[in-house]
Amino acid sequence: MLLDILTPEKKLFEGDVKSVKFPGTNGEFEILNNHAPIISTLTKGEIRVLNSNDEQEVFNINGGVIEMQNNKIIVLAD
Repeated sequence: MLLDILTPEKKLFEGDVKSVKFPGTNGEFEILNNHAPIISTLTKGEIRVLNSNDEQEVFNINGGVIEMQNNKIIVLAD
């Protein structure tokens, strides 16, 4: 699945991933391949990405919004 993490200043990440964990407003949640479409707000915390090479990457955010549809995740983060 494809992940884009965007901030007002730059693109933090773009690429294929196996899973992503998000700091949701109502608690942490994880998105895997073929997840149902979702839109959610994010709170301050870490986005943890497991990339296609089984390497974990971590991005700290202050909040934002995520949309998942057709195996494409777009994150607009602060």
